[in-house]
Amino acid sequence: MSTYFAGFTLGLSLILAIGSQNAFVLKQGLKNQYVLVICLVCALSDAILIGFGVAGFGAIVQRFPEIEQVARYGGALFLATYALLSFKSALTNNHALGSNIEAKGSVWKAVLMCLAFTWLNPHVYLDTVVLLGSISTQYQGEQLQFALGAMCASFIFFFTLGYGARFLAPWFSRPKAWKVLDFLVGVMMSAIAISLLVA
Repeated sequence: MSTYFAGFTLGLSLILAIGSQNAFVLKQGLKNQYVLVICLVCALSDAILIGFGVAGFGAIVQRFPEIEQVARYGGALFLATYALLSFKSALTNNHALGSNIEAKGSVWKAVLMCLAFTWLNPHVYLDTVVLLGSISTQYQGEQLQFALGAMCASFIFFFTLGYGARFLAPWFSRPKAWKVLDFLVGVMMSAIAISLLVA
């Protein structure tokens, strides 16, 4: 069990920071829009990446850095575009929970956005695949327990974030709160995009 908890603790610590993926899950939770599907996509994607890392894919990424480069520049472009859309939303839209915002968008669009936030983020390869994969080698013979611990941490985190967001709903019944959130998301996405380009 100690190996399981080691994987759980490390996995949780790597995804706790509010990044682009987490911000997207938070917004979907606040809008109560496809929360189950989005949380499943994030958690299953993490599980796949953790499995790759523990199975040795981290070594492949280190041997072929082009994989990380493609994710870096593609991710920066995607995040910059999303940042611009967030700034536009902050300036022009008047969202509020209880309005028709919950009905906007399609499940496929939400899933594609979620997949982009997950798989176009080079940090996910460095953290989930390379770092977790490397550390798992310290647990020879118990790597499955280590991977399961990290996967469980991911599932618990994303579902807590997605469904826990509804407790913030009273604050987001006002359009001004959405404008502030959209602006902060835009700033964060811009910062991450810049960090990918200058790293």
